[in-house]
Amino acid sequence: MFKDEIVEEIHRIREEYSRSFNHDLKAIFADLQKQQAESGREVVSLLPKPSLAKRWSRRSRDISNDPKDTSQHLT
Repeated sequence: MFKDEIVEEIHRIREEYSRSFNHDLKAIFADLQKQQAESGREVVSLLPKPSLAKRWSRRSRDISNDPKDTSQHLT
């Protein structure tokens, strides 16, 4: 099996970081929040995108109400 040195290094660093907090997720999360606050970078929250089902169902309603659409106006 092919071993990628970069991926192996990332796994090693991640394991060391986790071990430094005794694998305590709350402590790791607190540390990451602290690093984020100290970084001075702007943090943004993006709104979730509508699901594909909603987009397609809305589109089909828009098309059915389109006066140019003659596919449903059979005489």
